[in-house]
Amino acid sequence: MNPSVGPLLVAARAGLSRGRIELRQGFTNAETLWGYLFPTVVLLVVMFFLRDAQVPGTEFSLGAQTLPSTLGMTVAFGGLVSVASILTVEREDGTLLRAKATPNGMFGYLISKIVLVSGMTLVSVALLLVPGIFLFDGLMLGSGWAWVTLAWVLVLGMVATMPIGAAFGSLLSNPRNLGLIMLPMMGLIAISGIFYPLTVLPGWLQGLGQAFPVYWLGLGMRSALLPDAMAAVEVSGSWRHLETLLVLGGWAIVGLALAPVLLRRMARRESGSSVAARREKALQRG
Repeated sequence: MNPSVGPLLVAARAGLSRGRIELRQGFTNAETLWGYLFPTVVLLVVMFFLRDAQVPGTEFSLGAQTLPSTLGMTVAFGGLVSVASILTVEREDGTLLRAKATPNGMFGYLISKIVLVSGMTLVSVALLLVPGIFLFDGLMLGSGWAWVTLAWVLVLGMVATMPIGAAFGSLLSNPRNLGLIMLPMMGLIAISGIFYPLTVLPGWLQGLGQAFPVYWLGLGMRSALLPDAMAAVEVSGSWRHLETLLVLGGWAIVGLALAPVLLRRMARRESGSSVAARREKALQRG
């Protein structure tokens, strides 16, 4: 074995173990559990009240059409916002500095966060999908192809969004700046066809929405779970699987190229004095 590979394997195993522990601890914490359940319940209630409304131009339930869209939104939110928020919080409390101080500690740290956020995202998706199966009719869950599509969109979506979230997190100096991500994220959700077809928006907003991964995650999930006839209400009247693969793949390449550079720069700037200064500022604001 290459001597340089051994320490990386040790760090990777430590990261996997840490990620599993953090994920398990999250499910024993009442505040964390409420953070999972409350938005899920709100979304399910909204979709339930939309079940008798119809997608424009069809007789299909708007609630059922919204379910896969919200699955895509959940993946995007987990990758972009959750990763960024974890990085900024743990940068301020000194966790990143401790990781930096150990051999290959940043590598192991990133592995642990991938495990944690991936697990959180999968649980959030399941919390929406499982009740949705019983609440809404018309979902194409009896097809093996539907589950295959759901799986590759889910995995590629996480790969496309988590590095971008890490890049954003490396640029934020403290958790109070998370609004710089949250507000644009809410805007993207509004123009990405999550709660209504993108085709009802003006052309320039349709183009803007399609430039970002939120729309393509929603489209990919809809292509997995909705009947083929529902593609008629989409842009171009098709599910555009190839375009979904290319756009999400493109974002993954950009994120994987950009995130390591920004994270290394952030790690180099971390020191005991910088952590202490941020804590002092936080105490003064408190």
